[in-house]
Amino acid sequence: MTEHSPVPRWSRYVAIGDSFTEGLWDAPDGVEAPQRGWADLLASHLSERRKSAGESTLQYANLAIRGKKLRSILVDQLPVALSMKPDLVSMIGGGNDILRPSTDIDRLARNLEARVVRLREAGVDVLLGTGYDSFGSAVFSTTRSRVGVYNSLIWSMARRHGAYVLDTWGMRSLADPRMWSEDRIHLTGEGHARVAQAALVGLGLDPDNPAWDDPLTPLPPTPRLTRARQDAAWVRVHVYPWATRRLRGRSSGDLRVPKRPQLSPLD
Repeated sequence: MTEHSPVPRWSRYVAIGDSFTEGLWDAPDGVEAPQRGWADLLASHLSERRKSAGESTLQYANLAIRGKKLRSILVDQLPVALSMKPDLVSMIGGGNDILRPSTDIDRLARNLEARVVRLREAGVDVLLGTGYDSFGSAVFSTTRSRVGVYNSLIWSMARRHGAYVLDTWGMRSLADPRMWSEDRIHLTGEGHARVAQAALVGLGLDPDNPAWDDPLTPLPPTPRLTRARQDAAWVRVHVYPWATRRLRGRSSGDLRVPKRPQLSPLD
């Protein structure tokens, strides 16, 4: 943080969303332990800056649950978040909806905007988030145009209502495969750390690391046979279970509870 960076004014931050905000695959204590993720790191950065300026420790809750579609985030998580009387809410979702080609993007955005209005009328600052750019992905690039439309609608609603935006679409570093876990859809710990820096920038604060979005040194090309074996393992280990759950109407978040359900001081 530079000496010119303002002290974060927020003292009560609640994060809601899906696996992105839960922090899936950022597992410093093992995959069976609660995941960490960018929202937890953002809360830590905000709290440290407040304490350095002599302010109170940040109060923080994370209600995000993996696999949740936008309706569940808005209907189930948001009222709980509002009951905590936060002054900052990160509300990021829709990715699980957009994976389904039949999703109505405009309806998603209308529902999201209605909740942005509700939060702003309650005096709460809102951090929204764009979807990341899947250009070059053999599988997820099929969603690129839908994500692009959704992102445009997010930027427009943010302008209308004075919300902040975490712009993952514009992050050059996320084009590197080392930012992504073995399931190719969730970030690694390094990816989450960089997104946390992008969140600081989105909130109008200076990043802790000026090189937060610098590209990594390029990897050497992967031999074709090795790549084919990796793709086959990915389909077997990750795609098939996901498709099976979808056909059965199940979610990876079924029966799960938030990892940090209560607003409490951040250690």
